Amino acid sequence: MNPRYRQTVFQTSAARLAQTPPDEGFEIAFAGRSNAGKSSAINALCDQGTLARTSKTPGRTQLLNFFAVDAQHRIVDLPGYGYAKVAENIKREWQGALTDYLEHRKCLRGLMLMMDIRHPLKDYDTQMLEWAGHIGLPVHVLLTKADKLKRGPAQNTLLKVQATLRAMSADFSVQTFSSLKRSGIDAAHARLDEWFGFAESTTAPV
Repeated sequence: MNPRYRQTVFQTSAARLAQTPPDEGFEIAFAGRSNAGKSSAINALCDQGTLARTSKTPGRTQLLNFFAVDAQHRIVDLPGYGYAKVAENIKREWQGALTDYLEHRKCLRGLMLMMDIRHPLKDYDTQMLEWAGHIGLPVHVLLTKADKLKRGPAQNTLLKVQATLRAMSADFSVQTFSSLKRSGIDAAHARLDEWFGFAESTTAPV
């Protein structure tokens, strides 16, 4: 466990881009379908049980939530997409905030995209990847809940997603991840370190 991320603390929440912290330093955004285990992944990577809000009801993350690793480095928990049972006007507000943030945030260095390893590359996931490719944003996919599959099927899924991502962009990568078993944390930290500028060079996780 990288001790750097244990120091992460909640900073603020924002409903729109104008409410976000100053656009400086380094930010890495975490996105994914509302039932992909995004909050659990953030908690596991920061070695804190309740840093990011988790819920048995998908879709509870309704704001841009900022977590400070230190004064210049932030993790941003984006609203979950594609599942939340909320009114359409609220969904449109979420999508608007998400769009503004991803397209206009200058300090954004990369996107960690969560996908349930049993159900990867759903329509919303593919749309997010295409969008990231369009704006030139690097993406690292965490195939979450890897403990739900045996090693063979998990590896097969990894290889299939890897092939899809390579065909889309050289800046897309993927790994398996389990918050429950705490597997894949070192590889995810390596990518975070690279984007944050903590490491001069890293080997791309596979």
